[in-house]
Amino acid sequence: MNTVPKKEDETNNSKKNQSVKKEMIRGIKFALFSASAGIIELAVFSLLNELTNWRYWSCYLAALVMSVLWNFTLNRRYTFHSADNVSAAMLKTLGFYCVFTPVSTVLGNYLADILYWNEYLVTVIIMLSNFVLEFLYDRFYVFRKTIDTNNLGEKKK
Repeated sequence: MNTVPKKEDETNNSKKNQSVKKEMIRGIKFALFSASAGIIELAVFSLLNELTNWRYWSCYLAALVMSVLWNFTLNRRYTFHSADNVSAAMLKTLGFYCVFTPVSTVLGNYLADILYWNEYLVTVIIMLSNFVLEFLYDRFYVFRKTIDTNNLGEKKK
């Protein structure tokens, strides 16, 4: 026999639905901002790849730095609504890239320069893996305790 009143069940379900909706919107925002960062990354990569004699890894690293700065700034403010110390959040993000960048650079260089995969295909594959991994890292590590703490997040509460 159910001992929880029906009204309490409805309230719990409503809160759960609101939470799911909020996270879905957060994911969509992250995807849109990441897409804009992806455009920046592809544009910088393309310019460097076509206009210089740089190797794949040099073009990739310069493009990655530009897109990370853009993506971090927008997602911190508008997706996660974090009022956390910018330096602390950026250091946590730097930690992610201390692992992701060498792995993706070596892998990308291997695929593009050794196996002769198309440089643009390699870049897009790495960008997609970056998107998924960074969202999870940001959501559950970088901003987990400070989500919805800036002025935009407080207004929505």
